[in-house]
Amino acid sequence: MQNADFVIIGSGSAGSAMAYRLSEDGKHTVIVLEYGGSDIGPFVQMPAALAYPMNMDRYNWGYLSEPEPHLNNRRMIAPRGKVIGGSSSINGMVYVRGHAEDFNRWDDLGATGWAYADVLPYFKRQENTHGGEDGWRGADGPLHVRRGAAKNPLYSAFIEAGRQAGFPVTQDYNGSQQEGFGLMEQTSWAGRRWSTANAYLKPALKRPNVSLIRCFARKVVLEGTRAVGVEVEIGGRIEVVRASREVIVAASAFNSPKILMLSGIGPAAHLKDMGITVVADRPGVGQNLQDHLEYYHQFKSKLPITLHSKNNWFWKGVVGAQWLFTKTGLGTSNQFEAAAFIRSGAGIKWPDLQYHFLPIAVSYDGKSSAEGHGFQAHVGFNMSKSRGSVTLRSPDVKDAPVLRFNYMSDPDDWVKFRHAVRVTREIFGQKAFDAYRDSEIAPGERVQSDEEIDAYLAEHLEGAYHPCGTCRMGRVDDPHAVVDPTTRVIGIEGLRVADSSIFPHVTYGNLNGPSIMTGEKAADHILGRDPLPRSNQEPWVSPNWQVSDR
Repeated sequence: MQNADFVIIGSGSAGSAMAYRLSEDGKHTVIVLEYGGSDIGPFVQMPAALAYPMNMDRYNWGYLSEPEPHLNNRRMIAPRGKVIGGSSSINGMVYVRGHAEDFNRWDDLGATGWAYADVLPYFKRQENTHGGEDGWRGADGPLHVRRGAAKNPLYSAFIEAGRQAGFPVTQDYNGSQQEGFGLMEQTSWAGRRWSTANAYLKPALKRPNVSLIRCFARKVVLEGTRAVGVEVEIGGRIEVVRASREVIVAASAFNSPKILMLSGIGPAAHLKDMGITVVADRPGVGQNLQDHLEYYHQFKSKLPITLHSKNNWFWKGVVGAQWLFTKTGLGTSNQFEAAAFIRSGAGIKWPDLQYHFLPIAVSYDGKSSAEGHGFQAHVGFNMSKSRGSVTLRSPDVKDAPVLRFNYMSDPDDWVKFRHAVRVTREIFGQKAFDAYRDSEIAPGERVQSDEEIDAYLAEHLEGAYHPCGTCRMGRVDDPHAVVDPTTRVIGIEGLRVADSSIFPHVTYGNLNGPSIMTGEKAADHILGRDPLPRSNQEPWVSPNWQVSDR
């Protein structure tokens, strides 16, 4: 099948959700285009193996940023999934909807109809939650969301330390109250990673009206200002996969703007520099790049209770075998089983600092770990004003895009991260950790002054791999908007973008949940359906927000 009603570029978080919903009633044909290969195998499917696919060329596009001027000119890794399920097949599986105010902010920024009351019903539609707050969560959607067993006493110590420091505790940060310390949620089920390939794409592909084509999507084929298909490369041949209704780009915050620009849709001056004929001058394409940064706050453990004892080839083999044959044990969890969302100061209404807690001191890629037993929190500031860009390196469709995040370019980022270092020390200094806490590994007890903290951060901050914003959704009359609130590319017929690239603003938390919601909601817009009825639920706001950070 080389033509269909709808052609979707990308089988990731949003693309798989759209393939499932657009084909659900059997009235429309759908083709999904995906360059990556199969997700079969333990590296993708075993939750505890999450560090592996991110480091494998087979599954990851392997992008690097340009040297980041505010981070000692380091080139930052920027993983994106190159496999069915996209980045949901290589991510950390952490599930965070975001704060209600994230979506109200989207609405204020011109994404009319994407306020919290509008998107909450779509979050519920996608979820099959296990342990979430009654009335606030979905119970019969395709996406399994659960908590880990949290058996290690360090998880409860972390939550209790937050309470002792005066911060709230939340029973469900994806429910009525994001703010506080609590158990973290993950997209895993029955011992496996519950990617959008498992949740949405594979069920959709069982339908006769859905097919998947393994190919490299080169550009959108336009007749005048109407999209009619996608130019693809299959086995060395260039062909066109035609769409009788619409082409939908869902290729990531890096590749979606790249594909638009190669198709002649983007900043006119940049396209002319590349020798590309301008079809639609949309200066916002590739701009507004946002991400989260984080550092790892690590302590040695007095007691040998951390995962360090399992971080060797023998025990990895044991854990892997147990997972392979029984789908039980440590292999069934990403190990991010406790979390916190707190506010960085008085007068801030919504939590802007996020913690992922791990009962081991190790880098995200699993390559380096502390000598001996330790534990850590990934500490991030979620509301940076720093903005970057995605541009073309050349008109060659095979060239990687140029990524400039411009991390830490806003002075307030440094203020917030200094506070994060100090408040994190306060949290880990609570009585709940007295039995476990030994010396500080990182940043290290010598790092105290603003200058010392800044120097540490410049060398050790890492991207959280939450890129978004490069095809921003907004009002039709906004010259910097790329898509309208129904996800249509402004100025082009028959073409939409629906993935994290259309977020007007980064959310308070990991992006996989909102990306799936974007696919769910976009599907209704594409089909011309009335949106789901708005919610009238009011989320919790700290009564102390004007006078205290807790």
